[in-house]
Amino acid sequence: MKRISFVTVRKRLVILLCLLAVYFLIMIVKLAYVQLVSSPEILAKAEDLWSRDIPFQAERGQIIDREGDVLVENEVAPSLVIVPRQVENVDEVVNEISQIIDIEQDKLRDHVTKDVSVEAIHPEGRQLSDDQADKIRSLNLPGLYLAEDSIRHYPNGDDLAHVLGFTGIDNQGLMGLEASYDDVLSGETGALSFFSDAKGRRLENRSNRYTPPRDGDHLALTIDADVQSIIERELDQVVAEYNPDGAMAVVMDPSNGEVLAMSSRPTFHPNNYQSVEPSVYNRNLPVFSTYEPGSTFKIVTLAAALEESVVDLEEDSYHDHGHTKVGGARLRCWKSGGHGDQTYLEVVQNSCNPGFVNLGQKLGEERLFSYIDTFGFGEKTGIDLEGESKGIIFDESQVGPVELATTAFGQGVSVTPIQQLSAVSAAINGGYLYEPHVVKGVVDGQTGDMKESKEPTLKDKVISDSTSEEVRNALEHVVAKGTGRGAYVNGYRVGGKTGTAQKVGPDGNYLDNNHIVSFIGFAPADDPELLVYIAVDNPKDVIQFGGVVASPIAGRVIEDSLRELDVPKRDDGLAKDFQWPEQPTVEVPELIGESVDDLSRYLTNVTLDVQGDGDIVVSQSPAAGEVVESGSTIRVFLGETEKGEN
Repeated sequence: MKRISFVTVRKRLVILLCLLAVYFLIMIVKLAYVQLVSSPEILAKAEDLWSRDIPFQAERGQIIDREGDVLVENEVAPSLVIVPRQVENVDEVVNEISQIIDIEQDKLRDHVTKDVSVEAIHPEGRQLSDDQADKIRSLNLPGLYLAEDSIRHYPNGDDLAHVLGFTGIDNQGLMGLEASYDDVLSGETGALSFFSDAKGRRLENRSNRYTPPRDGDHLALTIDADVQSIIERELDQVVAEYNPDGAMAVVMDPSNGEVLAMSSRPTFHPNNYQSVEPSVYNRNLPVFSTYEPGSTFKIVTLAAALEESVVDLEEDSYHDHGHTKVGGARLRCWKSGGHGDQTYLEVVQNSCNPGFVNLGQKLGEERLFSYIDTFGFGEKTGIDLEGESKGIIFDESQVGPVELATTAFGQGVSVTPIQQLSAVSAAINGGYLYEPHVVKGVVDGQTGDMKESKEPTLKDKVISDSTSEEVRNALEHVVAKGTGRGAYVNGYRVGGKTGTAQKVGPDGNYLDNNHIVSFIGFAPADDPELLVYIAVDNPKDVIQFGGVVASPIAGRVIEDSLRELDVPKRDDGLAKDFQWPEQPTVEVPELIGESVDDLSRYLTNVTLDVQGDGDIVVSQSPAAGEVVESGSTIRVFLGETEKGEN
C-alpha cells in the first residue's frame, strides 16, 4: 500500500485553497461588476420582462399657411388595446365591446384570447369617437385600455385636398404633402408602462412609467388660406353653372414662384378619400394634366418675337384674311372672315391665329423652339408636389412648316398648367424663371421656431426687363380692349390671355364642341403681385371660349385676392372698350346729405335701395367714388339731422 506523505497532502491543500481563493475573487469581481456596472442594463431588461406598454401615438405635425393659419391639425381619437392575461371574463368583454365598435365577435375573441402581452384591436378599435371611448371607460373591465391616438382634422373641409393629401389608419402619409413630407410630420411614439407578474397580473405595488411621445414638426406652406377659399368658391360655382368634365385654378406669386392657392374639380375630402375613385385623388390636375394649351401659349411666342426684335407691336402690321395656308394646311382664325388690317398689338389683343403663325415664321424653327425650351416646356418644373408630368413638345427633327405654325399659337404641343404658370411668370416678372413651390419651411413642433426655410430657386434669366415690360403692356391691352375683357377689374390694372383648346379623342382626332377653355392673368399689370390660371374642361350649355367662360372667373379671383392682399386700387390703367351686351361703368355719386326729394335725379345710371326713417341720407353703400356697372344698386340709409345742422 502506497503512502502519501504529509508534504504532498499539504501541497495539494495549498493548491485547493488557492483555487478557491481565485474562484471567490472572480465571484467578488463579477458581483461587483454586476452591482456597480451592469445593474442598470440588467434592471432595464428585467423591467422589460415585467412591463406591459400601452402605446401613446405622437401628434402628427400641423400643416399651416403662410400666415400661420392651420390647414391640417389633429383631433384626439383614442384606440382600444387589450392585455389578454388581465381579462377575467372573455365572454363579457366580447359581448360588451362588440356592441360599441363594429367588429365580429369571433374576430374580437381571437384578439382577447391571443397569447401576447398587449393586443391592439386593429383596425376596428383605432381612432374611436368620443362616444365610443366614453362607453368603454364606463365598462371599467380589467384588461381594457384606451391608448392615446389622434386623427387628422381639416378646419377648411376639402379645400386644398389634392395638395395636402391624406393619411392612413396608422397616421402615415399616403398622398400629397402628407406623404412626401411624412418624415417631417411624423413624431416618435411614447408609452404608458405598467408592471405585471409572470402570469400577466398587474403589480399594484409598482408605479406606472410614462414615456412621452415626441410630436412631429409643422410644415409651413406658401398657400394663403384666404386666397384659397376664393378659388374654391369660384370652382364650386363653375361646377354648379357649367357641369364641366373638370376644372382647376392656381394662384402664384410671379416674383418668386410661391403658389398662393391651388385646387381642381372633381375633388374629395381627405378624411373620406375611400368614397371616391382613385383617379380623383391621385391626380392633382395643375401638375398632372397635360393638354394643348391653345392661345395662352401665345405669350411665349410673343415674348420670343419681342426679345428677338422681329416685330414692332405698334409700328408693324398684319392683314388677317381669316386663314393662312402653310404646307398645304389651312389654318383658320377664330373669327370668320378674319380681322383685316391690324397692328401686331391688335394681333395680340384679338388672339389672331394667322398673325401668330406669321410671328412664328419670322422667328423660325430654331429660335422659337429654343425659347420654348428655355421657358421650361418639355421638362418638369421641379415643383415640390407628387405626380408632375413634363408634357410633350415636338422634337426639332420632326418640325416642319406646319408644326412650326401650329406651335406658334399653342396647338400640337402638350403642356401642364404649372409649366404655363412658371413660363408666364418669367415673361412678366422681368424674365426670371423660378421653380414653383408650395412649401415655405419646417417649423419646430416643440418651440415653434423655423428650423428650415426654403428660399426661391432661380433657374434662368430668359428675356430682358424691357421685353418683359412690353409683354405686360400687350397683355394689359388684351384685357382692356381684346378677348380678355371679362377679366377687367375696375381700379386695378390687369393683364392676361385667353385660351380655347380643342381636346383630342381616343382616336387621335379633335373632338367636336369639346374644349378646355382657360385664362391666365396677372395684376397689377405694371408690377405683378399675383398670377391666376383658370381652366374649365368642356363646360356645358355655353359658348366654349376662354373669353366667355374663364376670363370672368379670373377677374373675380383677381379682384377678391388683391383685396385680401391689401393691394390698393388705382385709376391709371387702360380704359375698357365695352362691347354689346356689356354695360359701361359709372362712378357712385356722393349721396350723404341729400334729401329724399333730391334722390330721384340720381336714378339715371343706378338703382337706389332706400332704407331707414328720416329725410336726409346719412350713409351709403358703396361709398362715393367707387366704380360700379351701370344699373347697379346703391343702398342708402335715411336719418334725421341734428338740430342746428345745415
